[in-house]
Amino acid sequence: MSSRHTPVAQPVALTLHQQSRMLAIEFADGASFSIPFELMRVYSPSAEVQGHGPGQETLQTGKRLVNVDAVEPVGHYAIQPHFSDGHDSGIFTWDYLYQLGARQAELWADYEARLKAAGVDRDAAMPPPAGSACASH
Repeated sequence: MSSRHTPVAQPVALTLHQQSRMLAIEFADGASFSIPFELMRVYSPSAEVQGHGPGQETLQTGKRLVNVDAVEPVGHYAIQPHFSDGHDSGIFTWDYLYQLGARQAELWADYEARLKAAGVDRDAAMPPPAGSACASH
C-alpha cells in the first residue's frame, strides 16, 4: 500500500487553444472543461496572487488578453503555466484545475464582485507593487 497522495482528478487530455485563450482539459471521470486563461491567471494559486494567508490576496486586473506561452509538467500531479504577462509561479494541480473548471460561474461572479468592491474593471492596469519606486510598470 502506497502512502503517496493520488489526486482525485486525473487528466486524460490537455490542450492549449491560443486563439480562444482557453485550456481544454478532460478528466478520467468523463468531466471536461474549457478554462479561460484569464480565469486561470486571476485565480493563480501562487503566493503572488493568493498571498500567504486569508485577506492577503492581490486582485488581478488587465488579464483579459493574457495567453499561456508554455506549460511545464510538475511531477504527475500538476502543471506550471507561463503566462504572457510574465507570471509563472503558480502550480496548478489537477484537483485545482478540476475545481476551476467545475466552479467557473461561481468564480467569475466572485471575481466581478471583488472588482466592483474595489471600484475597478477587469481591464484596468495593475497598480505597481507596494513599495515600488517605479510606477511605469
